[in-house]
Amino acid sequence: MSATENEISATETPLNEAVFYRFQYRKTGQQFTGACSFPGLIVGTVVMVRTDHGLEPARIAGYSPICGCHGPKSQANHLIDRIAQRGELEKYANLVENEDLAFKSCAYLIEKHKLGMHLVRVERFFNGSKMIFYFTADSRVDFRALVKDLVQEFRTRVEMRQVGVRHETKMLGGIGTCGRELCCSSFIKNFDSVSIKMAKEQDLPLNPTKISGVCNRLLCCLTYEYETYKKQRKNLPKAGKRITVDGEQYLVKRQMPLQEAVIAENSAGEDIILKQEQWAPSQLIKKENPEKNMKRKKGGK
Repeated sequence: MSATENEISATETPLNEAVFYRFQYRKTGQQFTGACSFPGLIVGTVVMVRTDHGLEPARIAGYSPICGCHGPKSQANHLIDRIAQRGELEKYANLVENEDLAFKSCAYLIEKHKLGMHLVRVERFFNGSKMIFYFTADSRVDFRALVKDLVQEFRTRVEMRQVGVRHETKMLGGIGTCGRELCCSSFIKNFDSVSIKMAKEQDLPLNPTKISGVCNRLLCCLTYEYETYKKQRKNLPKAGKRITVDGEQYLVKRQMPLQEAVIAENSAGEDIILKQEQWAPSQLIKKENPEKNMKRKKGGK
């Protein structure tokens, strides 16, 4: 690709006509989707992406099949400005090495100052204006002396950012119990609150080892189908209710939301699966009876 093509801006073409790619700022980092106005980028190509603090280099991880979108939804969160130039490629290669050296230096200083914190990751801006040190800690840490030493060593702005165990796992990455890359390190941007109620709603075993992730917190995927289960259960008779089907009474023992059925006990003490088409008519009749009773009371009958 020629130098002229390299300098094409991603905003010269409307976003609904742009090409979308997945990219990573670091090889082991999370993938993002960005739009650009020039096609033909191959995996591994280093591009310059617009951020709130300037251009940052990133590697193309693949093609994102969301072309042809129209309207406001077509606006990408990231814009790929151009392909990185030769000098930027060399600086990008040294950037990762400098981050590794900064990580080792900071870890040494943490041990020297005897601080109760665990360093997770170091991020250096491409323009060298700032370095961010991510760490976890059980309580508040007085790291003023540490910051002073880091500023003196690296001669740039230093920010210490405390993160939780979920964000730590998001940065480090890994493989979940499902055998796939962790959701937090692959596509989740913001963490939703997860409760044990979500596991109960989906009839999952309440064994911590079964419903906890690598971070030892409740699995983020418990939120994915929670609303579906909740909606389906509203249309099913609750456990402990008695329903009448074909003139016979049944005691509901368990709901089966995905199958739209219930497990009920008949008069002989046997458990039977009743589908919606079987118990739904009886439920409708059950709802109509109170209204009829009210009319009878008003009529004096």
